[in-house]
Amino acid sequence: MQMLKCGRFEIDLARPRIMAIINVTPDSFSGDGLGRDVDGALRRCEAAVEAGADFLDLGGESTRPGSQSVSEEEELDRVVPLVERLADWPVPVSIDTVKPAVMRASLAAGASLINDINGFRAAGAADALRGSDAAVCVMHMQGEPRSMQSSPHYDDVVGEVLDFLAQRVRELEEQGIDKSRITIDPGFGFGKTLEHNLAMFRALDRFAATGWPVLIGVSRKSMLGAITGRAVAERTPASVAAALMAVERGARIVRVHDVAATRDALSVWEAVENVTVSS
Repeated sequence: MQMLKCGRFEIDLARPRIMAIINVTPDSFSGDGLGRDVDGALRRCEAAVEAGADFLDLGGESTRPGSQSVSEEEELDRVVPLVERLADWPVPVSIDTVKPAVMRASLAAGASLINDINGFRAAGAADALRGSDAAVCVMHMQGEPRSMQSSPHYDDVVGEVLDFLAQRVRELEEQGIDKSRITIDPGFGFGKTLEHNLAMFRALDRFAATGWPVLIGVSRKSMLGAITGRAVAERTPASVAAALMAVERGARIVRVHDVAATRDALSVWEAVENVTVSS
């Protein structure tokens, strides 16, 4: 049985889990950013949990291709008040950030997971985790959001991403982060072409075989638009299909915008596969 230690929570990953995307930015690529509207964000969090979300992932800085970074102070102002309001909720709160100061403040406010698209490479990122028992998600990204889609190149995208993730995990483990707290994310769309993304998707079993729980985020992304020709707002069916295929290939957590539709699809899959696990 695979368990994820996540602050005060222990999440049983025998059943695939849903992470709801809660954007507290004004410029989310999916058009659902809430900025500093804490009450609006709380309502969205409540709806996500009622729909079946197992995690809430809060992001205070857009990481869409071409996005500009925001100041540390601005990101803290967007994220920390919401974390404080969610700290005693019955699901883990995840923070999507690359900034060590935001990590530290969010953990102090009650966050249970740090989701870093930069793989904890920033100076002080690993140190920000000291004294915490929060989970971490180590993601691969080639380049940085402003320019990552300019001309991504790999000789072997699957092998190179696997090697990167293994190296970053080893370094975190050397810093005292127990394996029971670590998840990995191949980073779909972060410095990858459609062909790179599809190659990684076909090889998800290799990521699952590492023994670290795999977290996948493809919801509404441009790769789905390239495949279907659909605009962002019309990509729910493709997003749900991608989440289901990711789970079938070994992903344990899917990060999504459309919680209810994803929960329904996974419920059917679980019934067919006879997946049973305590909530």
